[in-house]
Amino acid sequence: MDVSFNGFTAHSFKNRNGGYQYSRNIEAQEDAKNEGFSEEALARIPEKDRRWSWVEVSRSAIQYNVSETRRLLGQRCRLMAVVKADAYGHGANEVAKIATAAGASYLGVATVDEGIELRKADFREPILLLAEPPIESVPLLLHYRIIPSVYTSDFAINYAEIADAHNLKAPFHLAINTGMNRIGVRHDQVVEFISQISFHRALDLQGCFTHFATADAAETLDFQIQINRFVESMRALEAAGISPGIVHCDNSAAIYRFPKTHFDMARLGISLYGYQPANDTHRIITLRPAMSVFARITNVMQVPMSEGVSYGMNYRSPGSVKICTVPLGYADGLIRLLSGQIKFAYKDRAVAQVGNICMDQCMFEVDIRSRVGQPTLDPQIGDVVQIAGPNAHVDTSIDTMARKAGTIQHEVTIGLSHRMPRYYV
Repeated sequence: MDVSFNGFTAHSFKNRNGGYQYSRNIEAQEDAKNEGFSEEALARIPEKDRRWSWVEVSRSAIQYNVSETRRLLGQRCRLMAVVKADAYGHGANEVAKIATAAGASYLGVATVDEGIELRKADFREPILLLAEPPIESVPLLLHYRIIPSVYTSDFAINYAEIADAHNLKAPFHLAINTGMNRIGVRHDQVVEFISQISFHRALDLQGCFTHFATADAAETLDFQIQINRFVESMRALEAAGISPGIVHCDNSAAIYRFPKTHFDMARLGISLYGYQPANDTHRIITLRPAMSVFARITNVMQVPMSEGVSYGMNYRSPGSVKICTVPLGYADGLIRLLSGQIKFAYKDRAVAQVGNICMDQCMFEVDIRSRVGQPTLDPQIGDVVQIAGPNAHVDTSIDTMARKAGTIQHEVTIGLSHRMPRYYV
């Protein structure tokens, strides 16, 4: 028996066991493979129709967070928008565009490539690399005008030599270790360090900074030690006749909690994206979370009572629910540790995520029993579900997800993978 379709012919024949096998005769009609599917037409299929999960980022929320923070800082203090790690998962180029339009005059990154990406997107603002990169990357720094942090003499001298060979200056910010013990020149060795490298004419000290380890903590002793050490190091530089340039130390928590430490510039990180940096900062400023995560239902089934759901079957159906699947899992950043602990928002009602979160999918239950004063929910394939982000009716906040996972908001937003496209609304 032969069956033909779209230029192919399938021949069936009985095998030795009496069953049928099929072989396909591929003729010379190569065009038949893609008949009706041009590359141009395929490229027009939007990302949101290729997989039903996505991230929305609110432009107005980011603009508001920058504007409100600028208002608190006053006109004399510059604002750096920290857009490292793809703007904490929100999209560096888009966030930088919104933030600079709202009043940020500096951009902060963690890697050379992050700085290059911003330059290629035509950002003209100063870009500070918040670490000292490998010496081999110096030509990239100079070409793309990325200002490095400096805290070793080897890097400083090599950086200056390469810059001088091209008749360029070598601008840098001096990182000072005041107690976090991650990077930086020790606070009591700052003058000595600058004296060791200042012979090189290309070096251009444009700023000095430190980073607080406990600006968000209720106990302020360690914070006070750090700020005192930083102030002493700045005074020592000035006493030695060395201009420190732009002086900055505030992270998000310090911006709101310690106004006296604003100095010349403040670095806005997690709060740029709308998250409170400490337990008490909500009394000082209202922030608007910018990120929301959505998905569409891909499957609905009524699972008989006591049957399990997902790997391990540690959830058993009560029989009065429908189990809905959405295409979003731990490969997309929905932390597996949250399995069975979080709520989604479906038609302004809270629905419980159930069963273990899978790599690419997870499930939630919808109670289908009638309740007085509430319409019965009837979930359908294609219905939209909010997974995370601000919601007026259900606590789907990233703060709650982070707390239940025993982590911080940064890790949740950064972990949301780019398998989910970003849309700016």
